[in-house]
Amino acid sequence: MTAVPERDSALGDAADQHTPRLTIGEVLAVLRDDFPDVTISKIRYLESEDLVHPQRTPSGYRKFSRADVSRLRYVLAAQRDQYLPLRVIKEHLEALDRGEPLPTAPGGPGSVPPPPAAEVDAEAGVPPLTSEQFARAAGLEPEQLADCVQFGLLATDADGRHPASDLPVARAAAGLARHGIEPRHLRVYRSGVEREAGLVEQLVAPVLRARSEEARTRAAEKLRELATLSAQLHTALLEARLRELLRP
Repeated sequence: MTAVPERDSALGDAADQHTPRLTIGEVLAVLRDDFPDVTISKIRYLESEDLVHPQRTPSGYRKFSRADVSRLRYVLAAQRDQYLPLRVIKEHLEALDRGEPLPTAPGGPGSVPPPPAAEVDAEAGVPPLTSEQFARAAGLEPEQLADCVQFGLLATDADGRHPASDLPVARAAAGLARHGIEPRHLRVYRSGVEREAGLVEQLVAPVLRARSEEARTRAAEKLRELATLSAQLHTALLEARLRELLRP
């Protein structure tokens, strides 16, 4: 098998072609600190989706450049922090390769906004928070937090503590409470999410039962994309309904 020519990338530099290239195992070791869930199958899958383009040795082994690693970091961060589907990420990378700006948050072309602090804390292994700590971090009054638990928006562990990953839900509840929407009014969101999750589960469950790690990786990608599309649909429908209120 002949080597594949290097493709230009805005995430690399001119000197990149002269630097030592990494095996797929070495790339995995480089990425693991920032992306603990990444696997060799995941990297192969991203290559199969034309998101990264390692060279091949005459014997067929992959060799990754610094630009390849940068592209992988971009893809993994965009999935984790922005929940973008691979189709959109690919469009972003192609725009970067053409030297075009991206329709993203401030920070320069190709930048991926950092995740909310709560998500970082959860990924960093921060221990669960006491009710007092959690309420203070979320901006909830203690009785509002208790109501969120009572009406199924939040849950606690056996010791009555809250995972940091639940802070985005709690902060949204706190924001709605400032507009007079109490936790008891939010049960409709919970029941709606459970129905949506059930529908998505039916679509992905057969793949999730597969033993192949690559199949499960594909299932995880599908889950992310379905979640993004579901959120977009919910937002669009709600905005359309609310626009009706403004009509004369």
